[in-house]
Amino acid sequence: MRIQEILDLAMTLKPVERLLIINGLLRSLDEPDHKIDELWAVEAEKRLNAYREGRVEGIPVEEAFQK
Repeated sequence: MRIQEILDLAMTLKPVERLLIINGLLRSLDEPDHKIDELWAVEAEKRLNAYREGRVEGIPVEEAFQK
């Protein structure tokens, strides 16, 4: 089945059914990468420890978003 045929068929579905298909497709594109999650967790711990030990200073979130 060609892409256009799939799209044409999908357009005959009820809006709720199309939404379910869209959500399923989007989830398939955003699969978690556990290695990256693990690396970020380690980095977050390092940053939190550095903050708690006074090696780095925090800044207000408003200031961070302005930059």
